[in-house]
Amino acid sequence: MSSKAGGDANEPINEQAVANIYGTMRSEINQYYSKITELEIEVSEHSLVIGAITPLDPARRCYRMIGGVLVERTIKEVLPAVQRNKEGLEEVISRMNEALERKKKELSEFEAKYKIRIKKSDDAVKDDIGRKEGSAQGVLVGPAGASE
Repeated sequence: MSSKAGGDANEPINEQAVANIYGTMRSEINQYYSKITELEIEVSEHSLVIGAITPLDPARRCYRMIGGVLVERTIKEVLPAVQRNKEGLEEVISRMNEALERKKKELSEFEAKYKIRIKKSDDAVKDDIGRKEGSAQGVLVGPAGASE
């Protein structure tokens, strides 16, 4: 096994290793989705704050949470900082979306390389059968455990 034709040293050894790598990749993609969603919620909160304080008098005092400490400032001081934070969050979201797209492409290449197919649950299979009605070919098997 020391000489693989065209393979690199990081090639998975067996099906279980491939499945573990695949699961890890899917988990990373899900983490990207959840973090992007979390950041998008923060951006919408920043937008609400900006919309609420923009029409107010710039000399009016307001409070801002900085590192867990509530600080008294004026709207004139707070508004630009909130806008900068919002822009920074939007930049992070765009970078994370790019990284997510790269990871999805890497996952699809991995799926193609190892010919990975996802098994559908029984409910999903029943939905597909209901949609295709008569166009399905092959053997229809009952649920597991109903062999007798």
